[in-house]
Amino acid sequence: MTNERFRMPSLVLAAVAALAVAGPAAAAASPAQARPLALVQCQGTESDAYDPGVVFQPRDFEITTTGRFTSCLGGGDVTSGSYDERFTIHAGCNDLLDGFQSARTVTWNTGQASVIEGTGSSTAVAGQVVTTFTGTVTAGPFTGRSAVQVVTLPQPGLLKCLTTGFTGATGVTTLTIT
Repeated sequence: MTNERFRMPSLVLAAVAALAVAGPAAAAASPAQARPLALVQCQGTESDAYDPGVVFQPRDFEITTTGRFTSCLGGGDVTSGSYDERFTIHAGCNDLLDGFQSARTVTWNTGQASVIEGTGSSTAVAGQVVTTFTGTVTAGPFTGRSAVQVVTLPQPGLLKCLTTGFTGATGVTTLTIT
């Protein structure tokens, strides 16, 4: 004769046995508690518009930047993101490569936003301007982690710099968060 009060269905017994064998690590690995991988990598495009166009003679002009990360890996629920900025600088075609400081806000597909504060510099390589922005995530998802964004845009053409001005460019960008 068995005591009905202490009988457990076989499925519950199997789960308890599996948990005992796997140990506490199995309980901690629930999907809700899973941490994103250490490396987050996002690929996308950036478009910059300059108004008025950039010419050789330095002058004030407004830059409107639109960036879209269409593919992010390693960020858990973060699979894409975007950023939009508008600011004014004083520069010309010859000094577009000067260093800068910035705070960039990336809004993720989850609705959350990360702020990346850092410094950047640009170099001209084979007819392209390669800008590297290095900083730290100071707010939102990935806070405290390092971030490096590389943007590659076409270099301003000599003819445009001498006449109407260089008014915009679109290129590829990669963001890596470690």
